[in-house]
Amino acid sequence: MNMVDVAQAIEWQASHAEQAGAPNTARVVRALLKVLETDTAVGRRIANWKGLSLEDAMPLRINGGLHNLLLTGTDLRLQPVYSGLTTNQAEIDAIVADLVRKYDTRLLPWLDGPPQTNEAGRSWGFMSALLWLSGKVGPKFAIYELGASAGVNTMMDRYHFDLGGVTSGPDDSPMRIAPEWRGSPPPEHPVEIVSIRGCDQAPVDLSDPEAALRLKSYVWPEAIARMGRIEAAIELAGKQAPDLVKQDAGDFVREMLAQPQQSGVTRVLSHSIVWQYIPESTRAWIEKAMEEAGRAATAEKPLAWIALETNRATFRHELYVRYWQGGEKAALLGCGHPHGAWAEWFDPIC
Repeated sequence: MNMVDVAQAIEWQASHAEQAGAPNTARVVRALLKVLETDTAVGRRIANWKGLSLEDAMPLRINGGLHNLLLTGTDLRLQPVYSGLTTNQAEIDAIVADLVRKYDTRLLPWLDGPPQTNEAGRSWGFMSALLWLSGKVGPKFAIYELGASAGVNTMMDRYHFDLGGVTSGPDDSPMRIAPEWRGSPPPEHPVEIVSIRGCDQAPVDLSDPEAALRLKSYVWPEAIARMGRIEAAIELAGKQAPDLVKQDAGDFVREMLAQPQQSGVTRVLSHSIVWQYIPESTRAWIEKAMEEAGRAATAEKPLAWIALETNRATFRHELYVRYWQGGEKAALLGCGHPHGAWAEWFDPIC
């Protein structure tokens, strides 16, 4: 890894934040370029990052730590930056560099693991895909989510959705998922989630205030609605904890595919903005395992794969589905804002 690669990753992440409507976060991320020049443990570790700094979401790791300083009241100097009152990049560079110098030891561990970007807003993609799949494979689904973090989206059976006028889920749910809809709505088919389970290498316990605060630290400060969704998720988890296991993604898929499948229930692998964090060898194994299992799938026991992931060339977060029931079919169903502010349905014909 060289400084050019790291600088490119920082600049890409800053541009991505701007594209997603978070210019204040973008300025803080861009200030990491100056952190590279500081004589700090954080600066040295960033500059000598081992691995793919963009795929590892290295800029977002340390960005979470910086936001945590504000959320905990430890240091309030980023408040005017996040609120948009301070926009001069040179000023922000100086603030961030000084924060890293002062809180070097505290910030360093934030680089140890990927950001826990659990976002209920992305469940628009999962539910839209299920509505579409219901017309292909039937209404019953057993869902297995990779990289489920705090298990926020493994509670989607308790969310209320309004997807371009197509509604689903309990009307009295504290979690309301209603993105600005573009294009025609998804098909209005019945959906029954028979079971839903998630895995993560470092799951977050929403009942632990410190863990919940860490989750909030990864939320971009401009995204006020996201904070509200985390609070709603905490409320739902307090009533019934999500089914979440600490496990490697490959092992989780292996167990999923080995379990007996109920006739008339489609087994679904799902994930959102997590594929990049899974090692390449594990991704290759999962793809091969799913394709092998797909060849054995039948109309009575179908298999599906729902992915909402980033297209790095276009900044689009694309909703892609593959399913098997005696042959494979696939479709790009739509795209959306990374945090679910808007969604666009492509109305696929297949």
